[in-house]
Formats: sequence, structure tokens, C-alpha cells
Amino acid sequence: MLDQDEVTGVKERHKELILAKPNVVGVGTGFKETRGRTTDKLCVVAMVRQKVPRAGLRPVSLVPSELDGVRTDVIQVGELRALPARTDRMRPVPSGVSLGHYKVTAGTLGCIVRDQATGTRLILSNNHILANSNDAKLGDPILQPGPLDGGRVARDMVATLERFCAIQFSTEPATCDLASGYASVGNELAKLIGSKHRVIAYRSDPEASNRVDAASARPVDGVEVLDEILDIGVVGGTAPAWLGMLVRKSGRTTGFTTGQIIVLEATVIIKYGDRSARFEGQIVTGSMSKPGDSGSLLVAGDSLLAVGLLFAGSEQATIYNPIQDVLDNLEAVM
Repeated sequence: MLDQDEVTGVKERHKELILAKPNVVGVGTGFKETRGRTTDKLCVVAMVRQKVPRAGLRPVSLVPSELDGVRTDVIQVGELRALPARTDRMRPVPSGVSLGHYKVTAGTLGCIVRDQATGTRLILSNNHILANSNDAKLGDPILQPGPLDGGRVARDMVATLERFCAIQFSTEPATCDLASGYASVGNELAKLIGSKHRVIAYRSDPEASNRVDAASARPVDGVEVLDEILDIGVVGGTAPAWLGMLVRKSGRTTGFTTGQIIVLEATVIIKYGDRSARFEGQIVTGSMSKPGDSGSLLVAGDSLLAVGLLFAGSEQATIYNPIQDVLDNLEAVM
């Protein structure tokens, strides 16, 4: 029996003949399939756009059943195309790619949901991706790709901000003139006496709490936004999270990743630049993300059911809002 190098040699001698045949897009070395079973017999494999019964092919189009004593096989692989980066401009627009409010950097288009009352299709992502952490106005432009990835309002607007759940910040820079004045006077006095310490004024609200960092956007006319999430498919419902659950996500920065739920009902403090916010009832997995993956949909590992919405993380862990909380607060359904 010929070894792999010998079969590869036969493939090399005949590859131009095979590639010249209509419908063939590739040729290589592999194991022969017989009646749906992979055997241990090496063969020359012809990869075709679409398998056609031999009776439907002209003789010139047929792949020889044998080449120099080596069997051949034909497998269907479809049309082979260069795969775009998730940070590229994509039309039509799938989920799992770069997206953002025109004044942010970039995050991820999580999935398509529907307005609870009207059934209108809406894009789902985070407040800090679509609503600029509360600083946006309804109707603001949403770009694909996001601004960090080259998105520009004039050519890349795919949606407008429809709705967002305001984030209640626990600490943030002071907006009170009295507090700012007190800090300024204190710092001037510190300079006079040679102290290296300085006073910073900030607003504190220990009772501020959140369940979700979420927002939705309405696709603009003329832009097709797909229901499909790259590398996952079309999600058709929701599932509650449980400890040990295997999960997956598709995001702008790290693409398709998998993991396991390790903590439920978590209370976490999340940093938003110079602000921080407390979240209750959150889902935690091991590390499944990096910056730019915010907005990704967390999906069950064994079904097309949504579990959570990714919004924060670190090198060791990733944090998600439970999906039902997200949908309820945005008045949306899957």
C-alpha cells in the first residue's frame, strides 16, 4: 500500500489536470470515503463546488476514478472565498462583527432581536457600545465597522440608536460646582505648603445598582442585517444559565470562543474609564474575550439558545448580563 508521500507525489503529477475540470476548486491528499464512512485508504481528493451524479456530467468533466494506481475521491466544499476580518466593512451585515456608536471606538454586534410590541427587527449590543455610556441621543448613527476600525458616518451608517438602559454609576467625576471649587482650593493650599497630595472631587452614589448594560438600534433602510451570528448560526430562543454550562460566543476581537459558566448571581464592580458601576445578578465564565468583544451574545454550547450578553471582563474572567434581563429591559424578544 502506498504511503502518504507517494500518494502526494501522484497528486502533484496530476493536480493541473484535476484543477482544469469545471466545478473543481481544489485538490489534495486524504482518506477515501465509502458510503458515508471514512476508510483508512489514502487517495487523491478532488474538492468541488457541488457534487453532481456521474450520469449528469460530460466525460471531460469527470474526475478519473484512479490516477497511477491511486484511487480518487470527490468531496463538496462549496465556493471558496477569502474570509473577511471581523473588523472589515461587511454587507450584508452579520452578527459577531465590529459595530459602534459614531463617538465610541468599537464593540460587537451581538444579534438581531425584535421589538416586543411591533416585531421590528433591532440590533442588540451594549449601552457603552451603542449609546456611548449614556452620553448618546436616540437616533444617533451606529456604524459598521465601528470608528476604531475605520467606520465613518458618511458611508458606514447601518442603524440608528433606538433604545438604551441607562447605566447608574456608583462613582464618576463631580458635576457639582461647590465640590469642584473645594477641590481646587484644597489643591492650591497643598501647593503652597509643598504637599504632594491632591484632592479629586467625584460624585458617589453607593446605592446605585444595575442589571444590564444594553441597548438596541434600528437598521436603516437599504442596509441588510442578517439574523446569522458568524460561526454560530441563527439563535432562536433563550435558556437560563446554570453552573458548569458549556457556552460559546462570537465577537469582534477574539472571534469564536468557548467556555464554561463558573459563577452565577454575581455582584460585580465594573470600571468605565474614570467611572464605575455596580451590577447585580451577573453570569461569569473563564476568560472568553478581549476589548472589542463587548456586545457579543453568549450562546449555549449545545443549542442555538441565547444565555447572556457580554459586557465586561479581564484576562481571567468574562462577565455577562442574563439574556432575559436584557430583553425585558429593552422590551424585546428573540
